[in-house]
Amino acid sequence: MSRAVRLLVVNAGSTSLKLSVVEDGDATPVASLDAAPRDVAAVVHRVVHGGPRFVAPVVIDDDVAAQLAAVVELAPLHNGPALEALRVARRVLPGVPHVAVFDTAFHATMPAAARAYALPEHLRVGHGIRRYGFHGLSVAWAAERVAAARVVVCHLGGGCSVTAVRHGASVDTTMGFTPLEGVPMATRSGSVDPGALLHLLAAGIGADELAEVLERRSGLLGLSGISGDVAELQRSDAPEARFALDVFCHRVATAVGAMAVAAGGLDALVFTGGIGENSAPVRAGVCARLGPLDVTIDPAANEGATPDAELSRPGARVRVVAIAAREDIMAARAAREVLG
Repeated sequence: MSRAVRLLVVNAGSTSLKLSVVEDGDATPVASLDAAPRDVAAVVHRVVHGGPRFVAPVVIDDDVAAQLAAVVELAPLHNGPALEALRVARRVLPGVPHVAVFDTAFHATMPAAARAYALPEHLRVGHGIRRYGFHGLSVAWAAERVAAARVVVCHLGGGCSVTAVRHGASVDTTMGFTPLEGVPMATRSGSVDPGALLHLLAAGIGADELAEVLERRSGLLGLSGISGDVAELQRSDAPEARFALDVFCHRVATAVGAMAVAAGGLDALVFTGGIGENSAPVRAGVCARLGPLDVTIDPAANEGATPDAELSRPGARVRVVAIAAREDIMAARAAREVLG
């Protein structure tokens, strides 16, 4: 398929639905599916979790849609909205192919040691309990922009992850079996000691209630009791808001350290996603903790940054960059692989 062919990209995130028409590397926002142009060659759907089967783009038919529905519980804040958007899009645009591209696909290159949980084989294999990784489209785009050998990408938004990329391939990431693992997020907890969760279950907290708490009432919202929105927390004078942001920056920074080890070192640190692109205080708070990795930023460059932007001083050993996420461009590129 020619690169000039117009594709409609449907990107259902945990906190937003973004639509764009992509043609020859350029993207134009679309207000709604009802307002989408009808002359596109295909509709491309970003799907966060492909489960164990889907590691490459696939044309969606009823069987594929059913299999995607079967793994909604692995990423309920993402796959649920994506499937609803798919249902509407297939109704609005029934005469063109619909293609699913998967955030988990980029992380298929992770080595076995990074994918495995230390569980018995009958659970790891029999139940498919392994680390998948997410935000793959965003991470792939960001890593391309800096073209360094050892890159750590911080995708910080409604969902947050930190990924090690070596020579363009994912080698480790903080999210795992589901998008709950890793650093704290807007309303998701990130990693919590499994023993603490078992303790809560034993204390009578039901599984459904616990899932609700971990997915929708934790993270920055749970820490602050105010909001999961970083911009709102930054405007607040409440000590709880400052505490939540301090925990967040601490966890992201320690994750960067772990991912630098996985990458074999650190040549470039990238911030992307809604928080990574727009919050100078968060970027400063993370980098202030990374002195042992020779990470420093230019405060003036950081404060005035409009991605794509360099944040480090000229000649710094580790580049620090803010990159605008372009999952739509990467999704369209991936879809062309299957459309031909």
